[in-house]
Parts: sequence; structure tokens; C-alpha cells
Amino acid sequence: MRAVMYREYGGPEVLEYAEMPDPVPGRGEALVEVHAAGINGFDLMARSGRYKPNKNVFPHILGGDFAGRLVAFGPDTAAPIAIGARVTGWWVLSCGFCRQCRDGHPNRCATEYRYLGAHEHGAYAEYVKVPAANLIPLSDNLSFEEAAAAPSVFGTAWHMLVTRAQVKPAETVLVNAASSGLSTAAIQLCKRMGAFVIAASSTDAKLARAKEIGADEVINYNAVDTVKAVYALTNGRGVDVAVEHSGGDFLSKCLKCLTQGGRLVTVGGTLSYDCRVPLHYIFHKELKLIGSNSATKSELEAAFALLARGELRPVIDTIMPLEDAAEAHRRIEAAQHFGKIVLRVERARH
Repeated sequence: MRAVMYREYGGPEVLEYAEMPDPVPGRGEALVEVHAAGINGFDLMARSGRYKPNKNVFPHILGGDFAGRLVAFGPDTAAPIAIGARVTGWWVLSCGFCRQCRDGHPNRCATEYRYLGAHEHGAYAEYVKVPAANLIPLSDNLSFEEAAAAPSVFGTAWHMLVTRAQVKPAETVLVNAASSGLSTAAIQLCKRMGAFVIAASSTDAKLARAKEIGADEVINYNAVDTVKAVYALTNGRGVDVAVEHSGGDFLSKCLKCLTQGGRLVTVGGTLSYDCRVPLHYIFHKELKLIGSNSATKSELEAAFALLARGELRPVIDTIMPLEDAAEAHRRIEAAQHFGKIVLRVERARH
């Protein structure tokens, strides 16, 4: 098959469009013909070697988000989805047996937590194999490109906001880095939950787009002091919830934006894992710093039900051919995007 892979860590230039062996599904696995693959911030981190979940095993194929057609099952494997069906999938690969998995928290798997495109070959390819139990059938209301743009961002946003932070109607939520795929999902989900949303981003153009998808107020953090702006917009109160996934200085700024008893929910550190935490804010204001990791399959299915009905919608910045993956990574690294960049996989053979 044709795939985008890399043989060493580095910049976007290490990505190669080349021939790779077709994946062969084993017991409990399914083979999917990929029609579109979504790019996530984690892909860039793994490619650069900032994080090395593939344990220096090369060549490696990125891509946890995909949409395509189910073409085969492995030996002695079945699922309530017909061959030829349009599918996407849950990207988490857990052991299924540890206490966390048995208690319904496979995203906290203590034994063998892995995910597609990171620890195992992913979907920047004509074909991808996944556990058959991870498959999710697609509504005809979603194109392959829309479906590939949705899993990680809407599943993760659901886990952050519904399960972990438990956003309530009439609460005020600050969504940082509003142009990222995750933040575009978070803005929409918060609005659906009845919250008042303040979106922060780096340019007025991105903030105009954020308002189009539901943000009530916006802050250009390159033009004004974010903390002062938040307190001005909330009549000195601060926000109930802050959504953070950049790390670095952004985390401490978001903590300072919280009202008494507020919650900050964080799901990553795309800029940096090194953060200064203003401890006195946390204990004086009785704040909650909430970690959130990935999503469960049931959360992803709940999000896809709303996507199928048009109550949420993927925000796609650009659709590019698979062979242009390096250019797509460059666009994300230059912060030129708003929403998701999706790779379309043209069928080289039938």
C-alpha cells in the first residue's frame, strides 16, 4: 500500500510518501480501507521525537483518526458491522483486563495503554488495522473527510467537558487556543451544554471564526492581557471553567482567570509540558486542576450521534492529498489553520 511514514525523528521533511506492507488483521482485528485521515497535534509531537511512543521502531505511520470502508476481519473475528460499511473508530488500544479497564475507564489503562498512530501504525495510509471492537459505523450524513476530522477532538472534548469538568448551564467557560481542532469542538459542545463561552486566540481573523461557531466573546491574547480581559468581560468575577491544552505559560494564565471554586481542565501540552503553577491561587480560591486523557468509546459514540444529527459539526480548515502530509504538518506548525486539516486518500488500486 501507499502510506506516509518516517524513518527518523525530525521536522516535516522526514515524512515520506512510500510503499509499505499491507497490514494483516489478526484475531480480534479488522482491516479498513482508509478514505480520509485527520491530523492531530500529537502527530507532530511524535514525528519530532518530543514524545516517542513507537519506541524508536521505524518506519512508523502516524494517524489516529480515520474514516473509510470495512474490508475484512481477522481470523475468528466478528462484529455487528457488515463488510463494506462506512466506518470510523476509537483510537485507544487498552488491555481490557486491568482494574481501570474493568471499571469502565480504558483511557486510564494501567497495563498497556496505547493508541493508534502513536504506539501502532496509524491511518496515514491506504489501509489501517484496528481492533474490531473499536469500529463505529458512520452516518450517511457525514462525509469521510468530516468523519476523519471528528474522533479525537470531539471524543476528547466530551471527556473533558461532560465527564471530567462537568460543565453546567449558565457557567462561563474560557476556551484557550480557539483555532485548534479540539477547541473548535469544545466551543460547540460548551454552547450545547448551555454555557457562556469566551474564546482566546492569536489573531482577530481566527476569533471571527470562533464567533461563527458559537463563541460569545473573544480575546486576542497577542493584543491584550488575557487575565485582565477575562475579568473585564465577567464583571470582575472570572470564569467557572478553563479549557487548556497548550501548556507552558498558558496554563498559569488560565488558572488566574478562574473564579473562586473554578475548574481548569487540561488534556495536553502541545507547546510545552513545563508549566509554572501559581499555588496560592489554587488554595486561596479553592480551584480544581483536572487532568483529562483521551476518551472512552461510549463518549465518542455519544459525540458521533450528535454529529450525525447536525447538532455538532467538524470544522475543517483544509483537505489535502495524503502525499502532502509534510506540507499539512508545516501549516499546523506555523499556526495557519483554523480547525482540522484532513488528508484525503486517493485509491491507487481497487
